[in-house]
Amino acid sequence: MDLNNVTWIKSSFSGDNGGDCVEVAKLGDTTGHPDLVAVRDSKDPEGPKLFFSPAGWDTFLGGVKTGRFDIG
Repeated sequence: MDLNNVTWIKSSFSGDNGGDCVEVAKLGDTTGHPDLVAVRDSKDPEGPKLFFSPAGWDTFLGGVKTGRFDIG
């Protein structure tokens, strides 16, 4: 899938100090998958990406907000 024309948005929790950052893009009609949400590591933009359906994205965000995925 060609993601060159999507707009990636850096997490508001990511600082400008080069720390752990994630970026999110809502895929548009140019990708052929307008309903998907993509997530990538901003330090490795050519690396692997995760793709979520809108419902999956909402579920994932809900889990993040409640601390479901906290480790340590």
